[in-house]
Amino acid sequence: MRIVLLGSPGSGKGTQASRIIGKYNIPHISTGDIFRDNIKRQTSIGLEAKKFIDKGHLVPDDLTLKIIEDRFIQPDCAEGFLLDGFPRTIVQAEALELELQKNVKKLDAVVNLDVHDEAIISRMTGRRVCSKCGATYNLTFNKPTVDNICDKCGGALLIREDDKLETVTNRLKVYKTETQPLIDFYKQKGILITVNGELDAEVVFQNICNALEQF
Repeated sequence: MRIVLLGSPGSGKGTQASRIIGKYNIPHISTGDIFRDNIKRQTSIGLEAKKFIDKGHLVPDDLTLKIIEDRFIQPDCAEGFLLDGFPRTIVQAEALELELQKNVKKLDAVVNLDVHDEAIISRMTGRRVCSKCGATYNLTFNKPTVDNICDKCGGALLIREDDKLETVTNRLKVYKTETQPLIDFYKQKGILITVNGELDAEVVFQNICNALEQF
């Protein structure tokens, strides 16, 4: 099964992605994870992408497309995949179609997680990440036992640059301008599934599975 997962930053895509790939036994292709790995290793792509990510801007299409094309040729993508964070623009969506057509393939479904801006801002600005082990917490629904200290390793908890209020607000603005048109794009193709992402995570997952079974 070939699925695209849409949703604004902080809509819960990561949580649902882990459930979907487990159920359907397909690889999770997250451009965000790939870029963060490249940033950590200070590759040329990572350093270039960091300039845009730190400001809450989308990474340019040429950088993103290069990452995706390289990933698609890996053997584990032969039977399907879950794309998370790509496409983010109509240009990228059209490029994705062309890439799949080269191998006589197409998307099976596009899942859109619908979450209001107020909930997104609360989720993201309350997120904290351990500076040592990378564990993630949230000041609203997943607090550490001791303020600003990781339960797992005792490391200091930090707020990522892209989780600060100004950056989150800008990312939402960019999403609405650049990415939301994809909803209409895929709706016209008859493969869009819109799910309320503000419900309990397990309920959201069950709703996604029920909808996918209809395709």
